[in-house]
Amino acid sequence: MVFKKMLSAFGVGGPSVDTVLTNPNTRPGLTLEGQVNLVGGDAPANVEQVVVSLVTRVEIEGGDTEYAGIMEFHRLPVSGAFQLAPKQQLSLPFQLPVPWETPITDVYGQRLRGMTMGLRTELAIARAVDKGDLDQVNVHPLPVHERILEAFQQLGFRFKHADLERGHIRGTQQTLPFYQEIEFFASPQYASTINEVELTFVTSPQGVEVILECDKRGGFLTAGHDAFGHYRVSYADADRTDWVQVVDGWLRETTSRYGSLRAQGFGGHGHGHGRGPGMGGVAAGAALGLVGGMVAGEMIEDAIEGDFAEDFGGFEE
Repeated sequence: MVFKKMLSAFGVGGPSVDTVLTNPNTRPGLTLEGQVNLVGGDAPANVEQVVVSLVTRVEIEGGDTEYAGIMEFHRLPVSGAFQLAPKQQLSLPFQLPVPWETPITDVYGQRLRGMTMGLRTELAIARAVDKGDLDQVNVHPLPVHERILEAFQQLGFRFKHADLERGHIRGTQQTLPFYQEIEFFASPQYASTINEVELTFVTSPQGVEVILECDKRGGFLTAGHDAFGHYRVSYADADRTDWVQVVDGWLRETTSRYGSLRAQGFGGHGHGHGRGPGMGGVAAGAALGLVGGMVAGEMIEDAIEGDFAEDFGGFEE
């Protein structure tokens, strides 16, 4: 076993840590398994806590500017207090449940441009906390996500970029302090009405909420605007649905007169599409910039940003 990280917070001769994931590939709702391997330093150390957490890069709007920060969104204590003897080797196994709303980072083995995700290991000794060890995690879509993404591709949409926006989409069951936007360039058949589409999944044990934000082109006498659609999908539908037809229906409905922000966000019109409950005043929140609290999310300043990008081998754009 090679112990690769000396924890800088504890100085030369301090303990080292190396976290090994059994498999860095996972899906929302599954678990990440691994072990935290510790080696004692030159002197005994009173370890207060060992914690693993999921961290990712989130876009944050502050005043007139938008900046990216690293946010922790899920924590698991691996161990409480114990003493680590000099040169002692210790392995602490863990099973970290992956939240249902964890953003997708990889589709068909390809990293989505703009996405980063890592498992960070924290070791606390004598009130010094080192967040030194960071391992890349790959979150793959659930079958229903995959079918919907596939349908966009079959309809000719081209993937542009994905990112995480801090905030909350009104009317959804969202619990994390951010949501993922997967952006597509419109396909030729929609190009007369749509510039781009942003797709958001809010995933839970019960199913998936699908939020579409279509950037509508302006007409001769009308300004362009964003139109929203909000649909609910059950896991049972994944393999028995013609997703190309369903997604095409969603897009046409969202960009029709019922798809206007006024009709959906404020007029309270429901959908008659048969994909679950109507929209009501649901999904305008994304455009209106309603920002939720941090909810156990912790922002780390730009100093960490460089380390994170470096550890991920240059997934930054």
